[in-house]
Amino acid sequence: MPTPVYPKLSRISCAIVLAALIGCRSDAPYIVPEEPMPANTVMLSQMMRELSATPGFTDALLAELDKNGKKGPALMTPALMHRLRELILGKDWQRLDRFPGWTMQEINPTVRVAGHVAGKSEALEGLAASHPGTPTGSTPKGSMSTAQAKPFIDLGPYSLEHAEKINLNKPSQLPGFRRNDLVTDLGTGVVRGDDANPKLAPLHSESQRIADVLNRLSLNALDGAPTATAQIAGKHSTTPEALVQALMDSGHTVTVSDARYFANFGHFHYKGHDVMMPFWVSSEIKIPGTKRTLLVPVSHAEYEWQIRGPRINANISWYFGIDGKAEFRTMDTLDQSWVLDRHAHEYRGADAVEVTRLVGRMSVAYMHQHSARPTLPFGGYYALGVCQDSVAAIEKKMTGKATLFPNTADGALFDDPRDAEVNALIEAIPKDRNGRPPEPERIFGSLPTTNMDAITIPGLTADLVAVQTAWHDGTLERTHSWTQKMTARLVGVSAAILAIGIVVVRRRRPR
Repeated sequence: MPTPVYPKLSRISCAIVLAALIGCRSDAPYIVPEEPMPANTVMLSQMMRELSATPGFTDALLAELDKNGKKGPALMTPALMHRLRELILGKDWQRLDRFPGWTMQEINPTVRVAGHVAGKSEALEGLAASHPGTPTGSTPKGSMSTAQAKPFIDLGPYSLEHAEKINLNKPSQLPGFRRNDLVTDLGTGVVRGDDANPKLAPLHSESQRIADVLNRLSLNALDGAPTATAQIAGKHSTTPEALVQALMDSGHTVTVSDARYFANFGHFHYKGHDVMMPFWVSSEIKIPGTKRTLLVPVSHAEYEWQIRGPRINANISWYFGIDGKAEFRTMDTLDQSWVLDRHAHEYRGADAVEVTRLVGRMSVAYMHQHSARPTLPFGGYYALGVCQDSVAAIEKKMTGKATLFPNTADGALFDDPRDAEVNALIEAIPKDRNGRPPEPERIFGSLPTTNMDAITIPGLTADLVAVQTAWHDGTLERTHSWTQKMTARLVGVSAAILAIGIVVVRRRRPR
């Protein structure tokens, strides 16, 4: 008796489905290289291999990472923390050294979910009550107080309650660099936080004063704020850009740099060694000759001022950080060697003044955002952008191009008419919120070096060189996420089964 057609078709259908599902995971295994490593540096996996079995250590490490970090785009949402815990407890050291390896499309929902469960702050809601900051152009009720501004900008000894006269002709009286304020000992040979930069830390007192002064001058633009005035060499300045001009007029050299680094989302040290902890994202670009996607460490971007002269010698930076502050800051800790450092652009003279002006306007725009939306989770970080957004926006204004990735600002939030210039700058840059793959120009533009051989993260140089070559010769290919692959294959399976069903129906029809 001939075999019934249904069992045959059932077996065929099962085979098709099984083949499709196996195909979703058919990529050849890739072993993440662990060497060569820069001197005095270990990978995160090495530290965790030795310490993950120590009672309480994994929880202590995760708790540290869950705190607001100093800088960088590594917003550790609950989903990311859960993934990190899984990798450590599962001893999946390969994936730990490429954590998380997600696309921006996969990261974005985790931030939205975290935002929904984030608690509200009564103190910050009070700020909204006195400063509605609505995008309809209504005037805030009174001026912002120093206490209300403090969560979002550091003013040092200066106040928003009264006018300030700041004499910069005299040396700063602020304390010098203090290591204990920045370093935490977690035990078992692990320390979090970076020590003093031997070149910049001696300038800390003056750098801190200049950062505080520039922050206070920026806030002169807030509605109702009493005017602060900085004096140097007979010049009186009420804006950040005016102070930079006054410094140059009084014999100081001022260089403003668009600086880029690999973001260090850990800042850990183990037994005296730096712990290499990049935060990896998928570029959705295929590495030629493989089935792998190019993963890249997220970069950190900031503007930096080097001031040298007869009265003031200081180094400061400005960026919008994971602490929710868009402000001038000191920059006198020692970076780990693997993060590198590239000045994508340097500005002097009138251009340095203009970048300083734009940065000051950014600070004010972010203060308006905090007034209007004080309960945004993470101080608005991610929703209002990460460190790259404002730097990319100013870069585009100054050079005509925006070469940073990722940018996460929701342009719809930048709608306060008082900040029309900043709103337009943010609107003009590429966004990485909607799942659109990033352009290779921004992938490579974000790197802290143009010399791929200078990169000391194992395995990354070869991947970047292969992709860069394909980009330049026009053979670059995109990859798809696992979800996209699964969807495409299931659509194909469904079509095949439908076709088989049609054949069955036709065969069963009476002849």
